[in-house]
Amino acid sequence: MADTPKPLVLANARVIDPARNLDAPGSVIIVDGTVLAAGPEAANQGAPYGAEIVDCRGAVACPGLVDMCVSVGEPGHEHRETLASASQAAAAGGITTIVTLPETNPVIDDPALVDYILRRARDTAIVRVHPMAALTRAMAGAEMTEIGLLKEAGAVAFTDGHRSVASAQTMRRLMTYARDFGALIVHHTEDPTLSGGVMNEGLNASWKGLPGIPREAEIIMVERDIRLAALTRARYHANLISCSDSAEVIRAAKARGLDVTAGVSINHLTQNENDIGPYRTFFKMSPPLRDEDDRRAMIAALADGTIDIIVSNHDPQDVETKRHPFAEAEDGAIGLETLLAAALRLYHAGDIDLVSLLACMTSRPADRLGLDVGHLSRGAPADVVVFDPDKPWVLEKSAIRSRSKNSPFEDARFSGRVLRTVVAGRTVYEYA
Repeated sequence: MADTPKPLVLANARVIDPARNLDAPGSVIIVDGTVLAAGPEAANQGAPYGAEIVDCRGAVACPGLVDMCVSVGEPGHEHRETLASASQAAAAGGITTIVTLPETNPVIDDPALVDYILRRARDTAIVRVHPMAALTRAMAGAEMTEIGLLKEAGAVAFTDGHRSVASAQTMRRLMTYARDFGALIVHHTEDPTLSGGVMNEGLNASWKGLPGIPREAEIIMVERDIRLAALTRARYHANLISCSDSAEVIRAAKARGLDVTAGVSINHLTQNENDIGPYRTFFKMSPPLRDEDDRRAMIAALADGTIDIIVSNHDPQDVETKRHPFAEAEDGAIGLETLLAAALRLYHAGDIDLVSLLACMTSRPADRLGLDVGHLSRGAPADVVVFDPDKPWVLEKSAIRSRSKNSPFEDARFSGRVLRTVVAGRTVYEYA
């Protein structure tokens, strides 16, 4: 991205900018990698000298997606995913900013490793990459990391990835420490002493002869964390909730004015435990897919604003870890390329309007992380996705860009296709 891209005009578009509550016909004018104008007011401004003009033919142009829950194998597990391959997958899915989890080898728990991720991203990635750093050394849940130094090095938030901090005392200290630096804690809410199963606890697990994970494993941890957040006045984000009772806890916390937000994976909004079918390991993930009542509760919580953010929970696993009997397979599914398309299922089903849906993947995660992306205001970084919300397509395994292929949406039919992805004014993906 060293040289300056030439001006770009995305004309005849349906411009949606959730940050401004804008949904209107218009254009997006991009100069020097930033937004010059976006919306109806841009339609009659003409084009800058030498601009490339793209006729969007009524397709949606909105801020590029911000995905704040992405696992990347680099460093240590490059055979599963690299920053380069993850960024290619993200661009194809309309995601222009990925926020990586620290669960690599070694774990990102040192300022030098934060710097390593930033430098590798600068040299190899085609979308923006921001790392989260570990809450505890080696994500072991015991010794706190140097949050201040890690934040200074470039970490945008702090998490132990898909592990929970079991000790309430440790979490209290972490929240107190993080508060003093204004740092955001992003926590996986699953009590490890209750989560010894491999799928949602219930009749379905019993019929399959598999040990279940009770909903209480999540609910207890969410309730504990909210009480600690109230005690310490910390900035807290429950990363992946999946149960109706968890949403109720978050809803009550917000009503009390706590600085608390919640996220949900697109899998838990569009799939349930029945999708596991005959022990299909691509549907084994953490937290586990719940029943249909919980899935509907997650959608309701998303629609009323209790849940703020939708993530892909991109977690690449290769055949060596996924092609096993269900109970022995690793958790995780890829999702960068299908985040937007899967989310549009909620819009097409009438569960949520398009502006609110896109806010959960653009302005809200950007605001929570303090990133100047996710909006199309004048002077904003020109990160834009153009997509046709009605264009049908099928996810074929051979077309997946991630190094790992463990998608629960393999062979799925979608309505909604990314046509173009722009990062800093430069086209990084174009649908052929």
